[in-house]
Amino acid sequence: MKTKTLKKNKVNVVTLGCSKNIFDSEVLMSQLKANQFDVEHESMEDDAEIVIINTCGFIDNAKQESIDTIIRYAEAKAEGLVSKVYVTGCLSERYKDELEKEIPEVDAFFGTRDLPRLLKTLKADYKHELVGERLLTTPSHYAYFKIAEGCDRPCSFCAIPIMRGKHVSTPIDELVNSAKSLAAKGVKELMLIAQDLTYYGLDIYKKRNLAELVDKLSEVEGIEWIRLHYAFPAGFPMDVLDVMSTKSNVCNYLDMPLQHGSTKILQAMRRGITREKTEELVNEIRAKVPNIALRTTLIAGYPGETEEDFQEMYEFVEKMRFDRLGIFSYSHEDNTHAYNFEDDVPANVKKERADKIMELQAGISYELNQLKVGKQFKVLFDRVEGDYFIGRTEFDSPEVDNEVLVLKSEGYLRIGDFATIEITSADHYDLYGKIVN
Repeated sequence: MKTKTLKKNKVNVVTLGCSKNIFDSEVLMSQLKANQFDVEHESMEDDAEIVIINTCGFIDNAKQESIDTIIRYAEAKAEGLVSKVYVTGCLSERYKDELEKEIPEVDAFFGTRDLPRLLKTLKADYKHELVGERLLTTPSHYAYFKIAEGCDRPCSFCAIPIMRGKHVSTPIDELVNSAKSLAAKGVKELMLIAQDLTYYGLDIYKKRNLAELVDKLSEVEGIEWIRLHYAFPAGFPMDVLDVMSTKSNVCNYLDMPLQHGSTKILQAMRRGITREKTEELVNEIRAKVPNIALRTTLIAGYPGETEEDFQEMYEFVEKMRFDRLGIFSYSHEDNTHAYNFEDDVPANVKKERADKIMELQAGISYELNQLKVGKQFKVLFDRVEGDYFIGRTEFDSPEVDNEVLVLKSEGYLRIGDFATIEITSADHYDLYGKIVN
């Protein structure tokens, strides 16, 4: 029985998972708005007639969160709080048949490449003239910027190719036009994302063309920071570092998930690289861009990972001293190559190993942050929280990296603006500073 009046033609888009999903939701929202829908993102009001859930299917925790969210809105529909529930994204692409049987309350399920079909179901037209247009869900001064879809890599643990398909690069001219459009709306920072940035261009230009793309984007007026996320180490295109060195608006920052520090495990993961080659690459990158901040991601508890293998990864982290680091417990994903192996590392051991790495990284991060005390940095301010203005240096991406906190009593700072800040103190993951007049 209905307990409230639903707003007709109002759509609530709920996004789960990574920045690539955020990007897809923003494109969907732009199309809906152009079709005269009243669109909101993750509204707490529950007054929308239609809910579209953009799901994640990457690892167990993410899948569970997506399922819980679908059930929440299926129940809301049963109670008359929503009229229609649609599900799209990675989980829906991967498990559509099972989900249809298990949660029949959902009106329709769509995959990762079904945007035109989803719009048709809503009696909306796919507007080709809107290609590159998005309704930003991030603060208006930064945007995730997807340069390619899918992945051709054979990593044994990863289900992304199953959900996202083969690698498809977006042409440079389209991306430059999108960047100009974002800059015109006040976006100052582009965070380049793809499943694998380094593969960019191989399909359409027959060569790794990330360097040319970054160079062209750096010429777009109004874009002050360009940040590179999700680079693959094997076959890394070193020429992109030349662009980073010469272009002042290309951040000295690289997010390169390495996954492990043991050659045995890297080979089992089908990563196409050894520990020795990885160390060589990291050293080469640092030699070319001496003040670069390197972020990486690792996996603990891959099938067959022994205490010795873990120790090798621990020593690798200790030696490489990454600026930023995250670690996942291995998730046994069906239809991946690794699913053929026994998931033989107990959950508690995976967690212990991940915790040990994070404890080690906290110490490294603390030591590196102390070196910033007394130095001045250009800082972009994202938000206000409590007594502080909160921003980031070029060495930090939103949500995942260090933040710079400046007391409101220090003076006025405008969100979305840059300011020069002197770091006065630091802890493991936060820097504290004062405004330099």
